[in-house]
Amino acid sequence: MAKYLGRAVQTGQERPPQVALRRAAETLGGAHRWRTEPVRVLVDEAMRRFEDHRTAADGWFAPRLHATLRMTRAEAADGRLWNFIAMVVAPDYVAWRHRGSDTAGGPGAATAARFCGPHYTQAFSRLWWAAELFRDGPDYGSVETACRVQDVLQTTMRLDVIDHRPTAQAILKVLERQLAAGVSRPGDQVNALSAAVNAAGSTLVYDVLAPDRPADTDALQDWIDEAEDAAAAPWDRLPEGPGDGEVSRASVDALVPIFEQLLAEAPLRDRSAGKKNVPAPRVPAGVSLTKPSDRL
Repeated sequence: MAKYLGRAVQTGQERPPQVALRRAAETLGGAHRWRTEPVRVLVDEAMRRFEDHRTAADGWFAPRLHATLRMTRAEAADGRLWNFIAMVVAPDYVAWRHRGSDTAGGPGAATAARFCGPHYTQAFSRLWWAAELFRDGPDYGSVETACRVQDVLQTTMRLDVIDHRPTAQAILKVLERQLAAGVSRPGDQVNALSAAVNAAGSTLVYDVLAPDRPADTDALQDWIDEAEDAAAAPWDRLPEGPGDGEVSRASVDALVPIFEQLLAEAPLRDRSAGKKNVPAPRVPAGVSLTKPSDRL
């Protein structure tokens, strides 16, 4: 993939070589859920709506991308899908959303990892996984909260414990309270909390303190199958996700005071250290995120 990512592509001045990329691509079949047109429509609307505030596009785009690309975690773990979207369907969005600031040396550019990087970095994969990991069953409201602070996507999504749904929701509940209180530099708060929760997970067994209900895999598959006849994701209200089970309120409530205490005890120097406390890359449970090949 690297040979197609010249500087002009990363700045958005040129498109990657479409003919060569399409020849290298593998078809996913003719099911409606694999059509690229709905994704392109969302891309165009996101760039129109958030022309002057690019980071705000994440909270709008993530739930709608997830509701449009209906698939299992195993399917979403195949990086070739995200490579194709970034390189063929919408390379302009990647450059628009993630390009750096212009300098005297030339226009700002998006890094190569935004086109074909890890699931927590790649422009489209990061949004789909944010919606998957932080939704509360069919409710995407918590996904909007997660996307309000970029450090949630950049740091919290890497946590080993984030597959435990009550943990994910409790972290967002603490974040909501911090935002409501008007704390300064909420990203530092997120980094400190993420590091503390991850470290405490080695001694505190979160799934014992806060049991999670098993996901309803049949309901998830039904939701995926409904993609054949589903209407496009609405633009002015949240779509409805899979009805595979909401997170237990009691479990979330059990973790929130623990996490608030962890945050209160997190050293201030850790909050300013930022990237020094970013956990190592994680892999969602039961899924391999290793790309089968470097081809699309």
